[in-house]
Amino acid sequence: MDNQRLFLFIALSFVLLLLWEAWQKDYEPVPVPAEVAAPGLDSQRSLPDIPDLPQTEPQDSAAQEKDQQVFQAGQYVRVVTDIFDIKISTLGGDLRYADLRKLPVSLDKPDEPLQLMGDRPPLLFIAQSGLRSPDGTEPTHHVEYQTPKLEYRLAEGDSELQVPLHWTSPEGVRVTKVYTFMRGSYQVKLAHRVHNGTGNDWHGRQYRQLQRSRVDKSDGPRFIYTYTGGVLYSPEEKYEKIDFDDMLEEDLGRNVSNGWVAMIQHYFVVALVPDADENNYYYTKALPGERYVIGLVGPQITVAPGAAAVFSSTLYVGPKLQDRLKELAPGLELTVDYGILTVLSKPLFWLLTKIHSLIGNWGWAIVILTMLIKLAFFKLSETSYKSMANMRKLTPRMKALKERYSDDRQKLNKAMMDLYKTEKINPLGGCLPILVQIPVFIALYWVLLESVELRQAPFMLWIRDLSAADPFFVLPLIMGATMMMQQRLNPAPVDPIQAKVMMVLPLVFTVFFAFFPSGLVLYWVTNNTLSIAQQWVITRRVEQGGKSNNR
Repeated sequence: MDNQRLFLFIALSFVLLLLWEAWQKDYEPVPVPAEVAAPGLDSQRSLPDIPDLPQTEPQDSAAQEKDQQVFQAGQYVRVVTDIFDIKISTLGGDLRYADLRKLPVSLDKPDEPLQLMGDRPPLLFIAQSGLRSPDGTEPTHHVEYQTPKLEYRLAEGDSELQVPLHWTSPEGVRVTKVYTFMRGSYQVKLAHRVHNGTGNDWHGRQYRQLQRSRVDKSDGPRFIYTYTGGVLYSPEEKYEKIDFDDMLEEDLGRNVSNGWVAMIQHYFVVALVPDADENNYYYTKALPGERYVIGLVGPQITVAPGAAAVFSSTLYVGPKLQDRLKELAPGLELTVDYGILTVLSKPLFWLLTKIHSLIGNWGWAIVILTMLIKLAFFKLSETSYKSMANMRKLTPRMKALKERYSDDRQKLNKAMMDLYKTEKINPLGGCLPILVQIPVFIALYWVLLESVELRQAPFMLWIRDLSAADPFFVLPLIMGATMMMQQRLNPAPVDPIQAKVMMVLPLVFTVFFAFFPSGLVLYWVTNNTLSIAQQWVITRRVEQGGKSNNR
């Protein structure tokens, strides 16, 4: 096995991976949602079945028909804090709209906040909650709440803002649904305060769910696939993806303590986090109109006549900031999805943030981190480049062997192995050191792709956003040039077809990288440049050593 074939295999595999991910994102057929049965809560007490509610027993057709109308109208209660501009519907108290004020939609529109949630096409993404009870009228997200006013603003100097919504059942159960917003925090506290004004015990469970469409409104790279869908965490199974197709195939139904659920997209997450040690029933549903639900139902609480109780939980609505997510719930930082190489990606991200804290520029932090990784693998790279340099010296003799045994493949292979043995060269010597390094560089690739810290982060000169493509294609062109320079330092392929493919490869990568985030291209350019410098020095030493020996 020669080095050129290894490089060709790795490069082509990478290109095929990118093509597949882009195709998955843009052209994957969207299945038509089927009618699915809703999961039950338990076998002790049954509840009416409404398609977008945790269930159980049959419901009249009028209520089912009502639910087909996607989202009913209602008044909007506007909530403005230092980081949120949110709209809550009086119908059900749904959190319908969420604009992130400190995160502009783009650098060209600095005054337009990014919209993460909404209840109108093409973006359908809302948070719903309510109480299920077998004891009369239920305060679900289909009931109409009353509100003292239609706009709330976090006042200067205040640390939190509470938004109350009120509902009273015909039987005399009073419920106050309260959203609590805190200054500088993407956490939103949610509580249902129940007062039982009836003469009998009242039984109820709190449910919370996220409902969204398939459409991904994230501002991630156009030609790079990143996961959009549901995720679930439990202490037993850890982090799990529950994508939209999974929700179509079957409903999730599982009891979990100390877990959470979320809907994620590139850079952003909306998560539902119950109270610690609370046992919840986790569920998913696929609804008509390509809508998908993931949620959880809490344990039943009994409220005596004249008594009160509080159901509480927390929402996180915002960017995937690992330090904040880690503080909120165990494993929530895993929504920054590094895949199977998380064990390598997390320390790389930690090191990247430490470098950034010293120099204050994410672009230079990428350059320095790449240099540190190259330094860590210096000896392995040296072994690989020495092997390549020795193989390069044999290229004329290998071509001669190919011409001599062009009609006999078996004799050609034997002659080449004899040549390696005579010259004491291991044809695998350049491959194995490179294979060891590949997982680290792939892990760094995912760090740079997934880290919201790089979103709209400037580097220098014309690079104003490391998460966006280079507007003038300078970095991709430099990357293509460095690939061509590397090829000149490598032993030339004996096979003419392989040689032609290798010549075209830098052009193919240049075209692909023209649409990549500039932070990724910067990393690639830095790595290539350092590799060229190291390989050039080693190749000269080997060639000069060979000339000295010949003398």
